[in-house]
Amino acid sequence: MRAILLVCLGAALGVAAAQKPVPRFENYPAGEAYRGKNAPVVLSGDNRWYRTRLRWAAAQKPDFGGHCILTAWGCGTSCLVGAVIDANTGKVTWFPHSICCWPGDVDRPIQYRLSSRLVIFYGVRNEKEGDNGTHYYEFKDGKFVHLKSVMREKR
Repeated sequence: MRAILLVCLGAALGVAAAQKPVPRFENYPAGEAYRGKNAPVVLSGDNRWYRTRLRWAAAQKPDFGGHCILTAWGCGTSCLVGAVIDANTGKVTWFPHSICCWPGDVDRPIQYRLSSRLVIFYGVRNEKEGDNGTHYYEFKDGKFVHLKSVMREKR
């Protein structure tokens, strides 16, 4: 009887873990919105290849994570790459992957907010087969931290 209870408890915990709620913007609050003058973008290494796009973005008002500017641009048919620029320092952090092939029911393949450190990517990361889903990342200490992916069913 005890073994059966342990098996049932284990199964219930497994279901609860599998149904872990998806991250929400309000669960990853950013600090107060930055209102000062933006620092010039730091153009070192590969950043120089994209200097026009990065300089343009760095001149915009912060729109992500309280003090950052999130920018993305095309890298092919239905494919985006991009970066986050810290308005305080000009430091550039590249997306952890490209994103492509987002579903037609999504109006924007990348969602983010000024008041949150959460960024949501919809579609396929790095054009990798079997990776079509909704991918949640926290932008923490200048790095993208993967939180969860919810895969879309194949049709």
